[in-house]
Amino acid sequence: MSAIRILFIFMAAVISTGIWLSGYNQVHWLLYIPPAALLFAGITGICPGYMLFSRLGFKGGDKL
Repeated sequence: MSAIRILFIFMAAVISTGIWLSGYNQVHWLLYIPPAALLFAGITGICPGYMLFSRLGFKGGDKL
């Protein structure tokens, strides 16, 4: 597993821990999207955010 995939999983865990510490009923539903996308990117290697921004016309390296 590459370092970037481990980083995605770690960031999802940190955000999820913050949600858990705040209380699940206290946070807005929109806060659940980034950890879900990061976990998906870490497990599958497909980054939804990278795909979205590349389709919007932003350029970047094809590392993922």
